[in-house]
Amino acid sequence: MQGKKLPLVILTRKLPEQVERRMCELFNTEVVKQDRPMSRQELVDAVKRADVLVPTISDIIDKDLIDQAGDNLRMIANFGNGTDNIDIKAATGRGILVTNTPNVQTEDTADMAMALILAVPRRLVEGADVLNESGIWPGWSPDWMLGRRIYGRKLGIIGLGRIGTAVARRAKAFGLSIHYHNRARVSEKIEEQLDATYWADLDDMLKTIDILSINCPLTENTYHLLSAERLALMQETAYVVNTARGEIIDENALARQIENGKLAGAGLDVFEKEPNFSPSLAKLARQGKVVLLPHMASATVESRIDMGEKVIINIRAFIDHHRPPDRIIPEKLRN
Repeated sequence: MQGKKLPLVILTRKLPEQVERRMCELFNTEVVKQDRPMSRQELVDAVKRADVLVPTISDIIDKDLIDQAGDNLRMIANFGNGTDNIDIKAATGRGILVTNTPNVQTEDTADMAMALILAVPRRLVEGADVLNESGIWPGWSPDWMLGRRIYGRKLGIIGLGRIGTAVARRAKAFGLSIHYHNRARVSEKIEEQLDATYWADLDDMLKTIDILSINCPLTENTYHLLSAERLALMQETAYVVNTARGEIIDENALARQIENGKLAGAGLDVFEKEPNFSPSLAKLARQGKVVLLPHMASATVESRIDMGEKVIINIRAFIDHHRPPDRIIPEKLRN
């Protein structure tokens, strides 16, 4: 790096200290002092000055913003796996390379999905709240705080990619049978390992499963994939778990189904309009019918550091005139 002009790398959020420290050593890095999303004007200022922008899921990098970028902005190194917050087409049209941080959140996200698969039917949060709120427990009772057994149930997975497969492996160990829906069927070897049943028709799968785990990316074709009509196909005793993107489910329709007793409950780590979420869901959470988490699936120290390392590797490769390993190729984006 010696003798080269260091690129101006602007971070939109605070990253783990060791990641920021390493980035400051390697690049001319501009960090933020307060951990909050940048305002729109702050983002405009950032894209006008930066050589490399490092945004997160909370930053909307749309066409209007990209059109205001300075000619020196050549790279958007997203701190995150999903890139639905970035207009890839607009960036590519301006000659701006986009990268992400794949493959480092798989196990952590699958852990959280499995935690929700357990927590909702077995009423774990409700049980914990009995002790946390009152500090009084009258003692064991044979007819109190009864949940639902998950052993022997059917788990339906939408999106049997890396994360979906990791969820399936965990669920199989807990005695659930695996069912899945993908645009394309996975290999016979993976199906045999998971003893998984493929459903070409999502509607047919929804009618039969006991628990649904959403693990597909958010695209134009998966927005409200779980619509009111599809949610109505599910059994009244079924549960929905979402650790992917909130927009994949019609959140209001989900709340109505649970309120009306048409679904047993849900475990949600993501929401349609984060950080906001439906008041109806909050009410259902107080009633113990849903478990709500504040987008925690990948929130481990290890995951965040690994994500930062991938951002650094991608930026270094780019400024050294090599091909960044995690570049987004628009033609290969799956809809």
